Amino acid sequence: MRVRHAVLLGALHGPAELVPVSSSAHVALVPWLLNWDRDEPARRKELEVLLHAGTGVALGWVLRHEALAAARALHRRRVALHLLALGIPSAVGLATERIVEERLGTPLANAVGLALGAGLLLAADALPEGTRTAVEAGPLDGLILGGAQAAALVPGVSRRGATLAVARVRGYPRDEASALSWEVALPVLVAATTLKGRRLVADPPPRSATRALAAGTIAAAAATVGAAPLLRAVERRPWWPYAAERLLLAGAVAMGVRRRACKDAEDFVFGRDQNAERSGRRPQNYRPADD
Repeated sequence: MRVRHAVLLGALHGPAELVPVSSSAHVALVPWLLNWDRDEPARRKELEVLLHAGTGVALGWVLRHEALAAARALHRRRVALHLLALGIPSAVGLATERIVEERLGTPLANAVGLALGAGLLLAADALPEGTRTAVEAGPLDGLILGGAQAAALVPGVSRRGATLAVARVRGYPRDEASALSWEVALPVLVAATTLKGRRLVADPPPRSATRALAAGTIAAAAATVGAAPLLRAVERRPWWPYAAERLLLAGAVAMGVRRRACKDAEDFVFGRDQNAERSGRRPQNYRPADD
């Protein structure tokens, strides 16, 4: 993994985590679209864990006042809210982690998740502004927000986007929906990053990758702090630009999938081997095409 690629992905991940566009989908799809390190999926997984760690630390700093206020406001109904909002996605994530990674980790699946999430954002933002406040949230909200975070395990859907959308459906205006979204999402982010981080410690990456992984983590933290004003934009402005960006990326991926499928079919028909062509060798089954 190249250091500059890790830094660029970190700089992308920080701002993408603050808005409802699915940071994980962007980190997975941008290298795919640009043909970066296509033969090193293990390194990308390690980088994704560390990018979330860097972003999580930076978010804890940016939202420290909100986190302290939420801690002071804890009471029985509030504890139930957090237990449900954290417990449901944790249980679903542990049960389906391998299935999600193996069957829903493809570029096309990410593109479908991006498109579905865009539609959800547009539909929720078209609702009239509600009058509820985040401090009113109770166990039923926790159940619904937990379900939204579990649904966001599908690549491309976005935890931030799903929780914002269901909070609007529950009658919260944009600013209160944003506050509630972060309140329930941060514990899930910390829990998921801690679990994957423990696995990373148990099976550490090779030393050759350490420099790039460290650079990406630092870039993600710095970019998160630098992009903090985006938090206020989500609270005060319509969400259609985020939906539009998601649809553009999904469209680019769909075109890329189609183009590569056509290229693979062409190579199969004409007996071409891309690796052999790059090395100057001809594959054993090579037959020149007729003029």
